[in-house]
Amino acid sequence: MSDERSSSGEPRLDQVLGGGIPRNAIVMLMGLPGAGKTILAQQYLFNNATEERPGLYLTTTSEPVEKVLRYGQTLDFFDTDAVGESVFYESLAEVLSDQGPEGMFDRIEHLIKERRPGVLVVDSYKAIHTYTDRHDANLRDLTHRLGSMLSAFPVTTLLLGEYAPDDVPRYPEFAVADAIISLEMAKTGQREKRVLQVRKLRGSSSLSGHHAYRIDNSGLRIFPRLADPRDAEGYESRTHRLASGIDDLDRMMDGGIRAGSSTLVLGPAGSGKTLLGLHFILAGGGANEPGLIATFQENPVQLHDVVEGFGWSLESEKIELMYRTPVDLHIDEWVYDLLDTVERTEAQRVLIDSLGDLRLAAGDEVRFREYMYSVLQRLSRSGTSLLMTDELDLLTADGPPTDPVISHLSDNVIHLGVHRYLPELTRAISVLKTRGTSHDAARRQYEITSEGLKIGEPVEPLADRPRL
Repeated sequence: MSDERSSSGEPRLDQVLGGGIPRNAIVMLMGLPGAGKTILAQQYLFNNATEERPGLYLTTTSEPVEKVLRYGQTLDFFDTDAVGESVFYESLAEVLSDQGPEGMFDRIEHLIKERRPGVLVVDSYKAIHTYTDRHDANLRDLTHRLGSMLSAFPVTTLLLGEYAPDDVPRYPEFAVADAIISLEMAKTGQREKRVLQVRKLRGSSSLSGHHAYRIDNSGLRIFPRLADPRDAEGYESRTHRLASGIDDLDRMMDGGIRAGSSTLVLGPAGSGKTLLGLHFILAGGGANEPGLIATFQENPVQLHDVVEGFGWSLESEKIELMYRTPVDLHIDEWVYDLLDTVERTEAQRVLIDSLGDLRLAAGDEVRFREYMYSVLQRLSRSGTSLLMTDELDLLTADGPPTDPVISHLSDNVIHLGVHRYLPELTRAISVLKTRGTSHDAARRQYEITSEGLKIGEPVEPLADRPRL
């Protein structure tokens, strides 16, 4: 990281900020109560404070110091031994009430000269608005004094406040700020999620848009918005084929699935989509190719029961299971969990079962497609082969794919159909697409047996079949 930046304590927030928080800058950290401003400020404070350049946390009238300390001690980054050595807390509530903003600024200047802090936090700065009329103080003049005073010292300042987005053009403190970080709540469908946005970063670039975050014992965990641009660099030409685990399917696909490609498997419920994906993952385990199963459909116990029913096993160091319930699924967090797990396990094959659950979690169809495009590109660049399942309505199972955009992005598209004929129900598999290679376009019968999915002869033309 550049010497002109300091880490926020959260690597992904540093990524959003283009390398971290600018040193010696004035940073406005805004958000309504409960957004996590105090937690993020302390996270930054403890990550950067040293005995030579300590951190100074000053409260006004929002929360007493005792309360900030009590809740702060429950967080992993809070170092009790550092309090009083490299991190100092003090309340400005009394001096603000008695002497107004001018007296508060005098006290801040005195503390800066006395402590020589590297980091200064004022929580909440917006509190001075309540006292400006009472003490006949001019807010704009006070803000100018603040900017001049802080610029005279080598200190990074975080000014916290319960500001709403509409407050940014109203208050002069936002004009003197070098950076503005907003913590907000965004509604997607019936769900709400926390999002961070960099509204201003003077002299530097940052990642645009809303970035989801969660608060846990480690502090704020940021999930930067994924929207990979089209970039021809970083991709390698891979011509070798991977076994799908179904010999007849490999023959239909001109020798197997091309390494590093993405495959979409479409079909109605019960058509065998998950089973085909398990064939793909288990074939990789047998070929010393680590695999990852990211599922929302079956919990680990159910999935193990399904696998054991075919005489298989997932008890292998080469296969990782990543189960998430679709009930409380945050797609931003899930995407990073997936990419981190792929990197950690060095997975060469990934099964996502299914896209329908991700689509519901995203809430926004455009964002869902951005996520999937980015995931496909990142896995392709790393040479990881991806197989995804998506569900078709049983009544339209013979029709076109329900999401032409995802089908277009996928290198391969496999269709599992259930066709109604008298006197029997016929299952048929067809390869609709293989990018850059030939394939068998015939519809072939298949069945689900005790040994898995078995592909048979081509389906007879419809004209030769009795109709309902």
